[in-house]
Amino acid sequence: MLGEKYLQLDMSYWGRSQRLVIQILCIWALAAYGLPALVLETNKMLIMGFPLGYYNCAQVIPMFFGFLLLVFNGVQEGIEADQTDGKPAVEAASSSALNAMLAKVYVAYTGGFIFFVLFLGFLEAVGVPDQAIGILFVIFTLGMYAAIGIASRTSKSDDFYVAGRNVPPIFNGMATAADWMSGASFVGMAGTLYALGYDGLAYIIGWTGGYVLVSTVIAPYLRRFGSFTVPEFIASRYQGTMQLPGGKVVELSGVSRFLATIVLLSCSFTYLTAQVYSTGVIVSRFIGIQFEVAVFSGLIGVLFCSLLGGMRAVTYTQVAQYVILIIAYTVPAICMSTTQDDGFNMNNPVDFLAYGGTLQQITLREKELVLLGLASKVTPYLEPKWRRVDFFALTFCLMVGTASLPHVLMRYFTTPSVRSARRSVTWSLGFILVLYMTAPAYAAFAKLEVYTNVIGTPLSVLPQWIFTYGKIGLTTVCGKAVTSVTEAIEACAQATSGDYLLKLKDLKISTDAMVIATPEIAGLPYTIAGLVSAGGLAASLSTADGLLLAISNALSHDIYFRLIDNKASIQKNLMISRVLLVVIALISAGTAASRPADILSMVAWAFSLAASGNFPALCLGIWWRRANAQGAIAGQISGWGLTLAYLLGTRYGGWALWGGISNVAAAVFGLPVGFAANIIVSLLTPPPPDNVLAMVDSLRDFKVTGEDLTAEELEDIKEKEEALARTQVLQVSNTAEATAAATAEASI
Repeated sequence: MLGEKYLQLDMSYWGRSQRLVIQILCIWALAAYGLPALVLETNKMLIMGFPLGYYNCAQVIPMFFGFLLLVFNGVQEGIEADQTDGKPAVEAASSSALNAMLAKVYVAYTGGFIFFVLFLGFLEAVGVPDQAIGILFVIFTLGMYAAIGIASRTSKSDDFYVAGRNVPPIFNGMATAADWMSGASFVGMAGTLYALGYDGLAYIIGWTGGYVLVSTVIAPYLRRFGSFTVPEFIASRYQGTMQLPGGKVVELSGVSRFLATIVLLSCSFTYLTAQVYSTGVIVSRFIGIQFEVAVFSGLIGVLFCSLLGGMRAVTYTQVAQYVILIIAYTVPAICMSTTQDDGFNMNNPVDFLAYGGTLQQITLREKELVLLGLASKVTPYLEPKWRRVDFFALTFCLMVGTASLPHVLMRYFTTPSVRSARRSVTWSLGFILVLYMTAPAYAAFAKLEVYTNVIGTPLSVLPQWIFTYGKIGLTTVCGKAVTSVTEAIEACAQATSGDYLLKLKDLKISTDAMVIATPEIAGLPYTIAGLVSAGGLAASLSTADGLLLAISNALSHDIYFRLIDNKASIQKNLMISRVLLVVIALISAGTAASRPADILSMVAWAFSLAASGNFPALCLGIWWRRANAQGAIAGQISGWGLTLAYLLGTRYGGWALWGGISNVAAAVFGLPVGFAANIIVSLLTPPPPDNVLAMVDSLRDFKVTGEDLTAEELEDIKEKEEALARTQVLQVSNTAEATAAATAEASI
């Protein structure tokens, strides 16, 4: 019977699940570190014009991660099907209906957006000014986001915090991808690859590989627990008390909750400020308003969504934002790809298959620049410059950091079931791969264009885009942000513009300018440039939405409601959350408007801070029953504290780098310390309370729910559970009677 199998195979289910996760992670680690270790050797082999080592890291490894998640989902669902006599889980009818309805809405929305872009292209063709087209792009996108926020407004706590826990996996995957692909990914990824070449691929491997950890180690168990926030899970998992020297008893769950909230704030606020900052750059560039005004204008779309509808509104807005940002990112790459005729590709629209010849031309052009005297030395684009330990350390920190960022993990609280959470992670990675598979091609096309058509040209014929982006400080010529040929001549200390050829060292392009400027570098229509800016705006706002909710929800739910006033009504709690949303948004906008010099560097720190502060507590809390509150608190303080100290010390305190490891990868020091402190202190102190151990067991056990079984099957399970309970009571009673009789007999 179904009930008997369910009752008997709990441990078998956990054991098989453990083995599967270990196998998947071994394969994951082999791909993530084995192939990059062989890059110099495999780069000597060519496939479709690509050096194999570079292509493995840029395209093969990220795609393999996606394949690995498909395999994991299939096998894990097979294990779960065995718990129900092979009966597959069936989604609730309401979820299927919602899925179909959302599909119709977003197909219509996508068609409407494409028509809008074509209409703007027509306006450009008939002579409408570029600035007017830019204004229309910004107004349309912000207006759509605000409209979705108004339509999704809610006063229910479940809707506000976790979107009612009914978001279908595919749409939650799109929302997560938009949440993840911040302005840093959209604007900065291709620019980083342009500047660093092969070494920049550490970001692609790290950020895609992190989703394997999310799916196998963290997300399904957080969804099974059913919390609103990451700090809430940590507080519930790490319960216990400790008596202080003065006799006062401290509830440790509140301490762990408070520390988890501090970690959340440390890795989220600067990230949020950077998104608001990039929003101001884009709006000011394409509308022509003052930067400070643009920063606060960009908040309108964010606040309409998160203020009125919380996670529900943010989710459906992020789906719309994903549509815009992915169209905006791929269209210019496809346009450039179809112009390639490099001996390997001719008019190939599949960009991630069409830049092999471009990479070879970059290598040849690097040698030509040196021979022509346009560069004294060129660092090879396709070869590693960093030490392998630096590449691997950064990759590791980005992977673990991805699996620890609260604003990413909270997205998986919104799915209908554990199975949906796992599938949602796979969809997330799939949608993210669309951008990350395109970024290397984007960077290569731009690199060759600059090397061929900009470097070596007289100052008098420098392209206009250099001056356009010089106005906002994103390009420099001879060390100065120039806005005209005259200024370029003065910057390079030349008497005339005709005798001096621009050298490689003379031109500096900010990594943040590359994606926005590439359509103009490649000579594409201004409508395409405006489209890219709309995509960058969508990327920044979508991440700002998620971060703003993560921060405000943690402060209102975990600090105010749980630690200050646990008797507050739902209405009061939601009001506090909305007030905090506005306050945090204004603080971040004020910070961004001051143009802080270190904000972009601090964003990269978020991954190390999240990894060292959250991952040991989350991982051990799920996978090691013995982990207790004292150990978790020790791990949070020591791991996160060491990472923060290394970041601040090497950045501002004059500390030397430990072993030459960049502070971006600071978690390689804090993470093992956090794990060690958690384990050692847990072993030296009493085990967790029985109710916590029962909670851990419930996280690990397969639980059939109303979505999986019919009413008759659920009733059958209930009857079997009651029968087993009666049997256990009877066994205990018989044992007690036998013991009493034996004792009486012995006394006689």
